[in-house]
Amino acid sequence: MTTTPSENPPAALDGALWRSITTQLANLEELVTGPGAPGSIQERAEGWRYLLRFLEAGIRSCLAAGDADYPEFTRMIENSMSWGLDNPDCNYSYARIRGDARYRVGGRIGSARHLEIQVNTGHFGDGNVGGWRTVSSLILDEIKRDANGNFEILLGSEPDPAAQNHMLINEQASFVFVRQYMENWDVERPADLFIERVAAELPRPALTPATLEARVQDLLQWLDKGARGWAGMARLVHAAPLQAITMTPPLVGNAGLRGQSYGMGHYRCAADEALILEFKPPACRMWGIQLCNTWWESMEFATRQTSLNSHQARLDPDGLFRGVVAHHDPGFANWIDCEGHVDGTIAVRYLFPDAVNQPALRVVALGDLQREMPADSPRTTREERRLVLERRSRAVQLRYRY
Repeated sequence: MTTTPSENPPAALDGALWRSITTQLANLEELVTGPGAPGSIQERAEGWRYLLRFLEAGIRSCLAAGDADYPEFTRMIENSMSWGLDNPDCNYSYARIRGDARYRVGGRIGSARHLEIQVNTGHFGDGNVGGWRTVSSLILDEIKRDANGNFEILLGSEPDPAAQNHMLINEQASFVFVRQYMENWDVERPADLFIERVAAELPRPALTPATLEARVQDLLQWLDKGARGWAGMARLVHAAPLQAITMTPPLVGNAGLRGQSYGMGHYRCAADEALILEFKPPACRMWGIQLCNTWWESMEFATRQTSLNSHQARLDPDGLFRGVVAHHDPGFANWIDCEGHVDGTIAVRYLFPDAVNQPALRVVALGDLQREMPADSPRTTREERRLVLERRSRAVQLRYRY
């Protein structure tokens, strides 16, 4: 919740506001060095990177996109700013709103496999993920647009008969969140989007100390409850039983992607081991798997194959997906590169599935892998792998240039 500052706050004028930020950053050191923190050299380095990325995301969401009177969409999650078990298939956009105003969201639909626009309560920095609620949402199939893909959505407390599309806002509404899922990374591109408050007077008023202090208070919460909350959720998953993935029913109403079944678990894979992930893909809009490190950052997915989705994966002749998690390329098409991580989170997502099929994950000795995998599981050559990684890198760069 945004704090209402005094009319002429000295904290924004004498340096105290800046010192509050640096003090809060210093307090976060214990997440990386304190009791229970991951201890390997790689995890320690990634811990500092996680804090820097989370700081950047907070600056974008609390400062750059923190103005509910003059909102703008910003990306506060992407490959170079990974946190919170972000999905490599997804482009995320965020804008702050308030419940007593009216807004217009518009633009042109892109070619993403799936899109959802949500009005939600809460704030990514409040640490209360379980308390967030979706006030209203529209998915790609429900958005009315013209032949060129152009559309407008009116966000307000009352429907407008003249509006092409409408989404409800209530008193608790606090942000608009957009997820765009790319299945074929080579060709699918996100929508062009804008957001504006209806009847907002232009130009935007000049920054005042009071306005700055309010947004910094949000940032301080982000760097306290938010950073600790997301790190805590990652540690909870790592405290779960090994090599077990627990799927949820498709979600409705809790700020997760509508219709998506989420599954996650704690994996462990030594250098001389491999993990075989096996499931029958349900009939669904798309599905995907990914690896995250102990900080819930997506493992590097642009230049490494640390994730696969329903377009990228190759099924076995019996219709099952079999993926191999390993430290080095074993020659299987569905290799999932663990980027040197012995421990991490493995996540599975089904979007609008007809069934929530349970994945199986088992450990085998690396020397036994060829015998443990079916003889007809798709293989790949070193040159084919190089071309796949080259395409991934180009596709991610193009997707995030918008």
